[in-house]
Amino acid sequence: MQSNCSINKSLSRQIPSSTNSLSTGSLPPGRSFQKRTLSCQQSRRILYKQNRRSRVVSCSLQQTNNHSMPAINMSHRLITLATCNLDQWAMDFEGNLRRVKESIQIAKDRGATYRLGPELELPGYGCEDHFQELDTVEHCWECISELLRGDLTDNIVCDIGMPVIHRGVRYNCRVFLLNRKIVFVRPKLSMADDGNYRESRYFKTWKRLRYVEDHMLMTAIADITGQRSVPFGDGALVFRDLALAPETCEELFTPAAPHIFLALSGIEVFSNGSGSHHQLRKLDQRLDLMRGATRKCGGVYMYANQQGCDGNRLYYDGCACIASNGEFIAQGSQFSVNEVEVVTATVDLDEVVRYRGVMSSLQEQASKAEHVPTVYVDWAACLPKDTERLPSQPIEVRYHDPEEEIALGPACWLWDYLRRSGASGYMLPLSGGADSSATAAIVGCMTQLVTKAVDAGDKLVEADARRVGQYKEGEKIGTPQELANRIFTTVYMGTVNSGSATKDRARKLAKQIGADHLDVKIDIVIDAMAKLFEMITGKAPRFRADGGSNAENLALQNIQARLRMVLAFFLAQLMPWVRDRSGFLLVLGSANVDEGLRGYLTKYDCSSADVNPIGERTSNIPSSLARLQGLPKV
Repeated sequence: MQSNCSINKSLSRQIPSSTNSLSTGSLPPGRSFQKRTLSCQQSRRILYKQNRRSRVVSCSLQQTNNHSMPAINMSHRLITLATCNLDQWAMDFEGNLRRVKESIQIAKDRGATYRLGPELELPGYGCEDHFQELDTVEHCWECISELLRGDLTDNIVCDIGMPVIHRGVRYNCRVFLLNRKIVFVRPKLSMADDGNYRESRYFKTWKRLRYVEDHMLMTAIADITGQRSVPFGDGALVFRDLALAPETCEELFTPAAPHIFLALSGIEVFSNGSGSHHQLRKLDQRLDLMRGATRKCGGVYMYANQQGCDGNRLYYDGCACIASNGEFIAQGSQFSVNEVEVVTATVDLDEVVRYRGVMSSLQEQASKAEHVPTVYVDWAACLPKDTERLPSQPIEVRYHDPEEEIALGPACWLWDYLRRSGASGYMLPLSGGADSSATAAIVGCMTQLVTKAVDAGDKLVEADARRVGQYKEGEKIGTPQELANRIFTTVYMGTVNSGSATKDRARKLAKQIGADHLDVKIDIVIDAMAKLFEMITGKAPRFRADGGSNAENLALQNIQARLRMVLAFFLAQLMPWVRDRSGFLLVLGSANVDEGLRGYLTKYDCSSADVNPIGERTSNIPSSLARLQGLPKV
């Protein structure tokens, strides 16, 4: 089935907010007094629920122009929507396309007619300066051509994130596919340039607000679709029975967010393909904004995100979700080792109209608002009238405790990094102190997440675990402790000055996690270094307790710390060989951010490692993390 797409480049083609008639009937005793004592928002919600029960709101959307676009069919508009978390990898076009295809197929299998994907899902969000290479954009179009050739886009709107060069300018775009056609390309309006974001280094914003023009397709795409050009700009899609428009990631956080103006234009479904990384409690802000957007303006808000490590230091924390009229009706996981997670919900679009119908202020503002241009697609998105599917009901939003976020985010990142690095596991110098114990606890969380996914039947996670853990054919992946013994080695490197308490804590913790633990005395190496120094200079340094100076004492302490680093890397290279396995181990560091900011550390000691999972955590976090995991108090 091919779509018939047309565009009105002026602002005359629009779907204005409807004029609604409302009949409430008589109020029960005491209702008028209660209504006066409630806030405006509470009163509005009570009135909305009354009307929803009695179904006495009469609504219609009318066109106010002479164009041929038909009015939206307002009868029984149930639609199944799909959004997703994808574990994309920067510049992995083949793998990224595979995951995009899988998410589309899952959405189709669940009866969805609209699938939303994360921001820049085809190249991966973290390509950095590779975005400035023309090959990156061309490879994305090659992925689009693969999606268009088959039947994957038949009868489903696929909202894909990728870079597009338009009139010589590179934009961060949403590309809409339907029935083997490209129906619309929408560039991002606001860039994220704070914190870890540097989007304006790679892309420019679309500055011609509420304006749509033609984008000429490259020959390879035009040969597949039969289209020479497609609509490009700041607009909305209107189907026979649905009005839909996107905003991208940062736009949700801006003061003049696009969804406000879209709601005043009668748009019912807002979609947000995002590339948002994890920050402590950032999810609360995201969900509050989505809840507030649909509570104030009505409508359905969809959110998609990347999930996992895509090659750099950031972890994208997923949590794809769908909200409707101020309440969430679907939510995905925030922390997961799965590569593809699709979240679906069925919504009654007429409930959006009813919700807005009791909001006099919204109708008043909509009646004088400047509307967005629309691209009309002659295709029905909603379910058949005889469907037995029911609308999804509100759910209670799931939030993690701060300590859980601190543990689960780095744990998921570590697994992604490990399985894609070619390494055979991790090596950690475990002193028994708070910092190294917290790092070990994070690895313990990682093995628990992996074995949980394996037990749940995730074949891809199982394949990665077998490869990294070097399981033989027929061997079963057992408990988290069994997996940890294969991929996690800890080493306690003590001296004659080390106490028994730290040694016992390190041993107990390693046993609880299941790590392959080594107990090493490094005095012989320290003595060898001291004798080498004496042979070179003729002087023997002493600790302060033995009558040495501050310089001697500090030098001897530092050489202990640095020798631990050297030994850790030496063991990391050879321990797989010792255990008759291939590969190498990545060394984990355990220096917290306070030590780095204050300079309270020895250079090239435990602060020197391949990966430091707690490098951005303050000194008080590791202890609370250890308590959360039920580990020995340190």
